[in-house]
Amino acid sequence: MEKAIGSKVNLKNMEDMLAVEYMSCVWDLMDEEKVQKLDEHVQHCNTSRLQHSVNVSYYSFLVCRFMGWDYRSAARAGLLHDMFYYDWRVTKGNRTNHASWHPRVAYDNARKLTQLNKIEKDAILKHMWPCTLVPPRYKESYVVTFVDKACAVVEAVGQKWQKVVGASAHS
Repeated sequence: MEKAIGSKVNLKNMEDMLAVEYMSCVWDLMDEEKVQKLDEHVQHCNTSRLQHSVNVSYYSFLVCRFMGWDYRSAARAGLLHDMFYYDWRVTKGNRTNHASWHPRVAYDNARKLTQLNKIEKDAILKHMWPCTLVPPRYKESYVVTFVDKACAVVEAVGQKWQKVVGASAHS
């Protein structure tokens, strides 16, 4: 991914200090085969799960950086928070409430990839709160939770909104 949706910062531009600072948080994860495999799965409308994860990661990084909080943990948790490899709209199985149980699947996959600290673990496991009944413990976990919701809305309605705005501009 070259950038988060809505951002002008090219994350591969190593002359951009913000891109360098963000990538220093997630560089070891970004090229992992299992992370890149997320690009094969649709998350919201026309957004891949990898693009969604980069969006959540980057914007969580920005909010936490601005607030002076642990932006590295927020960036890493954001990138790994939806690390599962099935179509949640189709796969049913024994567990029918994807919203409440996929954080555990993502956590199990993420911890096989890298060592997670307590904030990263909490943010991944509780990013679907209030669907997961126990609320996040850390402020960075709340950021990932709310940024995830905001990104989902933008990804789901963004293209439709562009069509509406574009159509009304030509009227």
